[in-house]
Amino acid sequence: MSRQPRSVQTRRALIRSAARTFDEHGYPRAKLSEISAGAGVSTGALHFHFDTKAAVAAAVEEEAARTLREATRTVRHLTPDPLQALVDTTHVLARQLATDVVARAGYRLNCQSAHRSGPDLRAHWHVCVCELLRRAGEQDLLVPGLVAEESAAALVGATTGFEVLAREDASWLAPPAVTGLWRSFLPILAGPGASQSPEPSGPRRAPRGRARTAPALVRQPGG
Repeated sequence: MSRQPRSVQTRRALIRSAARTFDEHGYPRAKLSEISAGAGVSTGALHFHFDTKAAVAAAVEEEAARTLREATRTVRHLTPDPLQALVDTTHVLARQLATDVVARAGYRLNCQSAHRSGPDLRAHWHVCVCELLRRAGEQDLLVPGLVAEESAAALVGATTGFEVLAREDASWLAPPAVTGLWRSFLPILAGPGASQSPEPSGPRRAPRGRARTAPALVRQPGG
């Protein structure tokens, strides 16, 4: 094996080990020795890639942001109906946070201003929700008179609350919980202009062809 691929694999292993450690113990109690041991490398090897614990946390956050943003872009690309895309994206992100430890740990680090190394992911989610609701309004899919920004604020508050509650009870990110959320919200969002009622249970099939699906990256357990 050449030097570069081995180095890349080591870095990935360290990021995943760090995510598990941050997820289990939190940032303040996480130890570099535990992170390196979890990746099967020496502390010296860890310092070859990362100077400090903050640098490791920033790498976890960066990888989580990349994964979550790719998930939202993929769903929106595959789903032309903006209301259905919003439902599907919520399910996909919930599944990603529930099953991928890097996404989960990185998102939580990002939500703590003391450790945030990049753009605010909650703010990015707010922008995404606003954009999809505005598109739905432009296509006359929303209840007449509904203000997209007000509905977006309510949805972001609800979904953010689910993520916070899931830190103690993972069932808050399970499909039935997200489906229940949309069964409550869709009747007050979808107007008579919608050609068909959006499906509150979100995407159901693995991504084969161009059908409406969740991206493959969010179907894989992540630790």
